[in-house]
Amino acid sequence: MKIETLAIQSTQMHDANAGAVISPIYLSTTFERETDGSYPHGYIYSRADNPNRQLLEKSIALLENGAVGLAFASGMAATTALFQSLKSGDHIITPDDAYFATNVLITEVFGQWGLSMTTVDMTDLEAVKSAIQPNTKLFWIETPSNPQLKIADIQAISEIAKGIGALVAVDNTWATPILQRPLDLGADIVMHSTTKYFGGHSDVLSGALIIKEEGELSNKLRTIQKLTGGVPSPFESWLVARGIKTLALRVKAQTENAGKLADFLSTHSQIEAVHYPGLTTHPQYEIAKKQMLGGFGAMLSVQVKGDAKNAMAVTGKLKLFTTATSLGGVESLIEHRKSVEGPNSPTPDNLLRVSVGLENIEDLIDDWKEALR
Repeated sequence: MKIETLAIQSTQMHDANAGAVISPIYLSTTFERETDGSYPHGYIYSRADNPNRQLLEKSIALLENGAVGLAFASGMAATTALFQSLKSGDHIITPDDAYFATNVLITEVFGQWGLSMTTVDMTDLEAVKSAIQPNTKLFWIETPSNPQLKIADIQAISEIAKGIGALVAVDNTWATPILQRPLDLGADIVMHSTTKYFGGHSDVLSGALIIKEEGELSNKLRTIQKLTGGVPSPFESWLVARGIKTLALRVKAQTENAGKLADFLSTHSQIEAVHYPGLTTHPQYEIAKKQMLGGFGAMLSVQVKGDAKNAMAVTGKLKLFTTATSLGGVESLIEHRKSVEGPNSPTPDNLLRVSVGLENIEDLIDDWKEALR
């Protein structure tokens, strides 16, 4: 099945009780046992498993072409579980431009557990190779990166990692499996903040890991998931599964809008730079074209001429872009990232991160025209 069909079919639960077309929500925390102690329906307790979560996990695994899907209460909970699967003394290579909380998590939490980290420009394969240490066990890739939309070559880095017996995990939140499938390019694990495009309506917090093969790693992660209990509720699982049904349509439409907005802003006299991998001027345009499936995503960043004050002034003039954190919803959002990430962030002072929604693109461009006058 093509991914649009798979997204719908994989989120359909066949309800034998009432024949409901839309999946019911199973709010029960516990499930009935037989007198011999067995569980005839396969469920014990909702922290361990739940019909809504199981449906979601199977769906996200299928969409990413993986063997195992694991749902979590947030993207950071999913990321934490992966880092918990490593051992004290292990070393991780991460991007210099990435979701800021990921590197903070490694240094401030897992540093106390003996994990170490080296950040590199992952667009530079020689820098990636130079960062390898004898104890390197994981390459964490984020492509497109947050917020400067750098593109890392997943296949090339995966080959480097395989050469030293290390794992590769890819944060695929921005691209989604509609536009990019890291497991097909050699990665071992995919992480999603399913809060974003999977949910698609800015009303659910959740995350996921997808593992390429069933085995020791997937079993370890499943154990961590069940024992630590950082799982989504049945309702959250139901919301994300509902969002998946329209994932392909939303991502394609939002990507089309983002490309047109990027084209417009890239030639505007008040804009210093536009970071969008769909622009032929992007430094990694050819890599993006090779590994992204027919589109470059609905996220872009712009650097307004001037300083942080100039950039933030633009957000105040925009009428159709809400100034808010997060991304991937149907509404357009904008945010000054440096003020969120803090003074030590490598993000330029004048950079604005833009999540392009489903509004009419002519309206969105007109909004920017007025704001940049």
